[in-house]
Amino acid sequence: MLNILIAEDDRELRQLFQHVLIKNGYTVTGVADGKEALAAMEMEHYDLLISDIMMPRMDGYELVRSLRDAGDNTPVMMITAKDAFDDMRLGFLSGTDDYMIKPINVNEMVLRVGALLRRARMISERRQNIGNTVLDYDSLTVIADGVRMTLPQKEFMLLYKMVSFPGKIFTRQQLMDEIWGYESDSDTHTVDVHIGRLRDRFRGNEDFKIVTMRGVGYKVVKA
Repeated sequence: MLNILIAEDDRELRQLFQHVLIKNGYTVTGVADGKEALAAMEMEHYDLLISDIMMPRMDGYELVRSLRDAGDNTPVMMITAKDAFDDMRLGFLSGTDDYMIKPINVNEMVLRVGALLRRARMISERRQNIGNTVLDYDSLTVIADGVRMTLPQKEFMLLYKMVSFPGKIFTRQQLMDEIWGYESDSDTHTVDVHIGRLRDRFRGNEDFKIVTMRGVGYKVVKA
Protein backbone atom coordinates (compact mmCIF):
# COMPACT_ATOMS: atom_id res chain seq x y z
CA MET A 1 0.00 0.00 0.00
CA LEU A 2 1.34 3.43 -0.95
CA ASN A 3 2.45 5.63 1.93
CA ILE A 4 1.74 9.39 2.02
CA LEU A 5 3.02 12.03 4.44
CA ILE A 6 1.02 15.24 5.01
CA ALA A 7 2.74 18.30 6.51
CA GLU A 8 0.01 20.78 7.43
CA ASP A 9 -0.25 22.91 10.58
CA ASP A 10 -4.04 23.27 10.33
CA ARG A 11 -5.19 20.24 12.32
CA GLU A 12 -8.70 20.06 10.85
CA LEU A 13 -7.44 20.34 7.29
CA ARG A 14 -4.74 17.76 7.94
CA GLN A 15 -7.30 15.33 9.30
CA LEU A 16 -9.61 15.95 6.34
CA PHE A 17 -6.82 15.14 3.87
CA GLN A 18 -5.90 12.03 5.87
CA HIS A 19 -9.51 10.83 5.94
CA VAL A 20 -10.02 11.31 2.19
CA LEU A 21 -6.75 9.64 1.21
CA ILE A 22 -7.20 6.71 3.59
CA LYS A 23 -10.69 6.22 2.14
CA ASN A 24 -9.03 6.01 -1.29
CA GLY A 25 -6.70 3.22 -0.21
CA TYR A 26 -3.55 5.01 0.93
CA THR A 27 -1.64 4.76 4.19
CA VAL A 28 -1.34 8.30 5.56
CA THR A 29 0.67 10.01 8.30
CA GLY A 30 0.14 13.63 9.33
CA VAL A 31 2.64 16.08 10.88
CA ALA A 32 2.38 19.76 11.80
CA ASP A 33 5.48 21.34 10.22
CA GLY A 34 8.55 20.85 8.08
CA LYS A 35 10.85 19.74 10.88
CA GLU A 36 8.41 17.00 11.89
CA ALA A 37 8.16 15.98 8.23
CA LEU A 38 11.93 15.62 7.87
CA ALA A 39 12.09 13.57 11.06
CA ALA A 40 9.29 11.31 9.85
CA MET A 41 10.98 10.81 6.47
CA GLU A 42 14.23 9.82 8.15
CA MET A 43 12.38 7.05 10.00
CA GLU A 44 10.14 5.70 7.23
CA HIS A 45 9.78 5.61 3.44
CA TYR A 46 7.00 7.74 1.94
CA ASP A 47 5.86 7.56 -1.67
CA LEU A 48 4.50 11.12 -1.68
CA LEU A 49 4.70 14.27 0.44
CA ILE A 50 1.82 16.75 0.59
CA SER A 51 3.04 19.96 2.18
CA ASP A 52 1.56 23.30 3.13
CA ILE A 53 3.81 26.32 2.50
CA MET A 54 3.13 28.48 5.56
CA MET A 55 4.05 26.38 8.60
CA PRO A 56 5.85 27.15 11.88
CA ARG A 57 9.53 26.27 12.45
CA MET A 58 10.13 25.16 8.83
CA ASP A 59 7.96 26.19 5.89
CA GLY A 60 7.20 24.16 2.79
CA TYR A 61 9.83 25.84 0.61
CA GLU A 62 12.61 25.05 3.07
CA LEU A 63 11.31 21.52 3.58
CA VAL A 64 11.38 20.71 -0.13
CA ARG A 65 14.78 22.35 -0.66
CA SER A 66 16.18 20.30 2.23
CA LEU A 67 14.90 17.10 0.64
CA ARG A 68 16.24 17.92 -2.82
CA ASP A 69 19.61 19.04 -1.47
CA ALA A 70 19.87 15.67 0.28
CA GLY A 71 19.13 13.84 -2.98
CA ASP A 72 15.61 12.82 -1.93
CA ASN A 73 13.35 12.76 -5.02
CA THR A 74 10.09 11.91 -3.23
CA PRO A 75 7.24 13.51 -5.25
CA VAL A 76 5.89 16.65 -3.55
CA MET A 77 2.53 18.35 -3.87
CA MET A 78 2.53 21.86 -2.41
CA ILE A 79 -0.68 23.23 -0.92
CA THR A 80 -1.09 26.88 -0.02
CA ALA A 81 -3.52 29.75 0.40
CA LYS A 82 -1.27 31.92 -1.77
CA ASP A 83 -2.17 32.33 -5.43
CA ALA A 84 0.48 34.78 -6.63
CA PHE A 85 2.62 33.64 -9.54
CA ASP A 86 5.85 34.35 -7.63
CA ASP A 87 4.78 32.00 -4.83
CA MET A 88 4.03 29.27 -7.34
CA ARG A 89 7.35 29.89 -9.08
CA LEU A 90 9.23 29.59 -5.78
CA GLY A 91 7.45 26.33 -5.09
CA PHE A 92 8.51 24.79 -8.38
CA LEU A 93 12.05 26.19 -8.12
CA SER A 94 12.43 24.55 -4.72
CA GLY A 95 11.64 21.17 -6.29
CA THR A 96 7.87 20.84 -6.01
CA ASP A 97 6.15 18.51 -8.50
CA ASP A 98 2.60 19.86 -8.29
CA TYR A 99 0.75 22.76 -6.69
CA MET A 100 -2.78 23.28 -5.36
CA ILE A 101 -4.36 26.46 -3.97
CA LYS A 102 -6.75 26.54 -1.02
CA PRO A 103 -9.65 26.00 -0.72
CA ILE A 104 -8.84 22.47 -1.86
CA ASN A 105 -11.24 20.33 -3.85
CA VAL A 106 -10.46 16.97 -2.24
CA ASN A 107 -11.69 15.02 -5.27
CA GLU A 108 -9.24 16.90 -7.46
CA MET A 109 -6.53 16.30 -4.87
CA VAL A 110 -7.10 12.54 -5.06
CA LEU A 111 -6.77 12.66 -8.86
CA ARG A 112 -3.57 14.68 -8.68
CA VAL A 113 -2.10 12.37 -6.03
CA GLY A 114 -2.80 9.36 -8.23
CA ALA A 115 -1.20 11.02 -11.26
CA LEU A 116 1.91 12.03 -9.30
CA LEU A 117 2.36 8.53 -7.91
CA ARG A 118 1.94 6.95 -11.34
CA ARG A 119 4.52 9.29 -12.87
CA ALA A 120 6.91 8.57 -10.01
CA ARG A 121 6.53 4.83 -10.57
CA MET A 122 7.24 5.26 -14.27
CA ILE A 123 10.43 7.10 -13.46
CA SER A 124 11.61 4.70 -10.75
CA GLU A 125 11.18 1.63 -12.92
CA ARG A 126 13.22 3.24 -15.70
CA ARG A 127 12.85 0.45 -18.27
CA GLN A 128 10.02 -1.44 -19.94
CA ASN A 129 10.06 -4.42 -22.29
CA ILE A 130 7.38 -5.56 -24.68
CA GLY A 131 8.49 -8.56 -26.67
CA ASN A 132 12.00 -7.79 -27.87
CA THR A 133 11.41 -4.04 -27.83
CA VAL A 134 13.07 -2.19 -24.93
CA LEU A 135 12.14 1.32 -23.72
CA ASP A 136 14.86 3.04 -21.68
CA TYR A 137 13.52 5.97 -19.67
CA ASP A 138 16.87 7.55 -18.78
CA SER A 139 17.88 8.02 -22.42
CA LEU A 140 14.37 8.35 -23.93
CA THR A 141 15.34 5.59 -26.36
CA VAL A 142 13.54 2.61 -27.86
CA ILE A 143 15.58 -0.37 -29.01
CA ALA A 144 13.80 -2.53 -31.58
CA ASP A 145 15.21 -4.96 -34.17
CA GLY A 146 18.69 -3.96 -33.07
CA VAL A 147 18.06 -0.29 -33.87
CA ARG A 148 18.24 2.38 -31.16
CA MET A 149 15.89 5.34 -31.64
CA THR A 150 15.80 8.43 -29.39
CA LEU A 151 12.31 9.95 -29.20
CA PRO A 152 11.10 13.44 -28.27
CA GLN A 153 10.23 13.45 -24.57
CA LYS A 154 6.44 13.59 -24.85
CA GLU A 155 6.34 10.87 -27.51
CA PHE A 156 8.53 8.63 -25.39
CA MET A 157 6.53 9.17 -22.20
CA LEU A 158 3.26 8.54 -24.04
CA LEU A 159 4.51 5.25 -25.45
CA TYR A 160 6.20 4.30 -22.17
CA LYS A 161 2.97 4.86 -20.25
CA MET A 162 0.90 2.64 -22.53
CA VAL A 163 3.56 -0.08 -22.83
CA SER A 164 3.70 -0.21 -19.02
CA PHE A 165 0.08 -1.39 -19.03
CA PRO A 166 -0.42 -3.46 -22.23
CA GLY A 167 -4.08 -3.94 -23.05
CA LYS A 168 -5.26 -1.13 -20.78
CA ILE A 169 -7.38 1.58 -22.41
CA PHE A 170 -6.31 5.15 -21.69
CA THR A 171 -8.64 8.02 -22.48
CA ARG A 172 -7.19 11.05 -24.25
CA GLN A 173 -7.81 13.13 -21.14
CA GLN A 174 -5.97 10.64 -18.93
CA LEU A 175 -2.96 10.77 -21.20
CA MET A 176 -3.08 14.57 -21.34
CA ASP A 177 -3.24 14.86 -17.55
CA GLU A 178 -0.44 12.38 -16.89
CA ILE A 179 1.99 13.29 -19.66
CA TRP A 180 1.34 17.01 -20.26
CA GLY A 181 0.06 17.82 -16.75
CA TYR A 182 -3.17 19.30 -15.40
CA GLU A 183 -2.04 22.87 -16.06
CA SER A 184 -1.32 22.33 -19.77
CA ASP A 185 -3.06 24.63 -22.24
CA SER A 186 -2.95 21.95 -24.96
CA ASP A 187 -6.11 20.10 -25.90
CA THR A 188 -6.58 16.37 -26.37
CA HIS A 189 -5.93 16.68 -30.11
CA THR A 190 -2.27 16.89 -29.08
CA VAL A 191 -2.48 13.25 -27.98
CA ASP A 192 -3.82 12.24 -31.41
CA VAL A 193 -0.93 14.02 -33.15
CA HIS A 194 1.68 12.29 -30.98
CA ILE A 195 -0.01 8.90 -31.43
CA GLY A 196 0.14 9.43 -35.19
CA ARG A 197 3.86 10.13 -35.01
CA LEU A 198 4.45 7.02 -32.89
CA ARG A 199 2.53 4.86 -35.36
CA ASP A 200 4.67 6.18 -38.20
CA ARG A 201 7.86 5.43 -36.28
CA PHE A 202 6.89 1.89 -35.28
CA ARG A 203 4.73 0.84 -38.21
CA GLY A 204 6.89 -2.24 -38.85
CA ASN A 205 7.37 -3.22 -35.20
CA GLU A 206 6.43 -6.86 -34.62
CA ASP A 207 6.18 -6.64 -30.81
CA PHE A 208 3.32 -4.21 -30.29
CA LYS A 209 0.75 -2.02 -31.96
CA ILE A 210 -1.21 1.03 -30.85
CA VAL A 211 -4.94 0.46 -31.09
CA THR A 212 -7.54 3.23 -31.31
CA MET A 213 -10.61 2.69 -29.14
CA ARG A 214 -13.06 4.79 -31.09
CA GLY A 215 -14.60 7.57 -29.03
CA VAL A 216 -12.53 6.60 -25.98
CA GLY A 217 -8.78 6.65 -26.43
CA TYR A 218 -5.87 4.30 -27.07
CA LYS A 219 -4.15 1.16 -25.87
CA VAL A 220 -0.98 -0.75 -26.67
CA VAL A 221 -1.37 -4.46 -27.34
CA LYS A 222 1.22 -7.16 -27.87
CA ALA A 223 1.39 -8.17 -31.52
